[in-house]
Amino acid sequence: MDLTTHPVTPDRFDDFVAVVNPNRRDTHCWCLSHRLSAREVHDLGGGDREVAARALGRRGNPPGVVGYDDQGTPVGWCSIGPRADNTRLSSSKLITPIDDVPVWSIICVVVRGGHRRRGVTTPLIEGAVAYAADRGAPAVEAYPVDPGERRMDLTMAFVGTRRMFEKAGFEVVGETAAMASKMPRLVMRRVVTARHESDRTTKP
Repeated sequence: MDLTTHPVTPDRFDDFVAVVNPNRRDTHCWCLSHRLSAREVHDLGGGDREVAARALGRRGNPPGVVGYDDQGTPVGWCSIGPRADNTRLSSSKLITPIDDVPVWSIICVVVRGGHRRRGVTTPLIEGAVAYAADRGAPAVEAYPVDPGERRMDLTMAFVGTRRMFEKAGFEVVGETAAMASKMPRLVMRRVVTARHESDRTTKP
């Protein structure tokens, strides 16, 4: 898959929506549940989750990257940002830090319906890691499960799997007290280095 990734700045918000919530349902996912408290949703969007999600793209670190295929179609979304900026995650009693490294955290990975099983996931994660590296992240973490031969509940598939992140260069460094699909969530980490301008392959 020839995939390019771009941070979800306000001008790309509709592309993000096309992946995660194409029908713009109020009760559907806006990728806020592990990021913002209810108070923050109210302060940013007056209680409107779409407005709050859009506002995040105006911050210094937009909250993730959208992946585009070679036709320019938005086909994937990876939520990533400094763990410390994600209020819900940073205050979690179930997914706690394993050390003092100021990691960036991948909260979810979503591939748009109709584009799955086409090799989107690995370059999408790679693009998210590159985005974090460009902004000085020393390491990126994810919190997937290891289902083995078991089938995951599709509503929890956004957390990802161990194999998915291993293919993108992540290693298991710990285990959380959180569960998804009745399976423990792991801590997986990839150490990254800030890249020189000439090394950059994604387009900011």
